[in-house]
Amino acid sequence: MTSITFYKADGFYYGWEEQGHTGYGESGDDVLCAALSSMTMLIINAIEVSYASDVEYTVDEKTTDIRVVARGALPKYEKNEKKQYAVSGLIQAYFFQLMDLVEEYYEFLDVKEIERAL
Repeated sequence: MTSITFYKADGFYYGWEEQGHTGYGESGDDVLCAALSSMTMLIINAIEVSYASDVEYTVDEKTTDIRVVARGALPKYEKNEKKQYAVSGLIQAYFFQLMDLVEEYYEFLDVKEIERAL
């Protein structure tokens, strides 16, 4: 099972952690795992390139643990309100997309959000 925890501060999504293999398919043929990887990199690239905002991320290939932090989603770190809302909105969109996936893949995917100051 893959567990994904999204982090919010004062209602703004600013990052997440993914841990574990989904177990939906064989390694290398797991379409759910591939979908998660694609969506994760889409959000990271959009933040970095489209919104020119820094994003810190680590990917442990061995354990498949991923940690992403986009400080630009928080008013404390980003003065441009439009950029801040765009970055936070991308992360929030990922959260809602995954919540839709949980409805069908609840045995393989756990998604939650927590309030945690950065």
